Amino acid sequence: MGTVKEIQIFNTIINTTDNKAVIIPNGGLSTGIITNFSKEGKRRVDWIFNIGYGDDYDKAKAVLERLIAQDVRIMTDPAPFIALNALSSSSVDIVVRVWVSSADYWNVYFSMNELVYKTFNAEGLNIPFPQMDVHVHHD
Repeated sequence: MGTVKEIQIFNTIINTTDNKAVIIPNGGLSTGIITNFSKEGKRRVDWIFNIGYGDDYDKAKAVLERLIAQDVRIMTDPAPFIALNALSSSSVDIVVRVWVSSADYWNVYFSMNELVYKTFNAEGLNIPFPQMDVHVHHD
């Protein structure tokens, strides 16, 4: 992943996000699939946030809605999407999808992760970890 620096007759040179120069033969580029993350002006950010089975889903959803509304970088059109995604083995999984300017993608992604981590704890919502309950019966 990177930014095209130069297109030559046989190769294309890309600078990666950590400033490495990658030289790609044009043959591979002409026959392969290329995903351009910066061409469009907006991108969708997706998260899966987890809460414990004893936690209040409606409260978690309201907290997420509040955090989204407070971030001016998150677009209101298209509207943010929040839904109960899955009942996993150790957690209730909530999917969150929002739209942002392509330039804001990573900043929004990382700041929302941090905010959810801190806010869920403050709101009494648990972020579970994989676990197994063992029941011992004495006969």
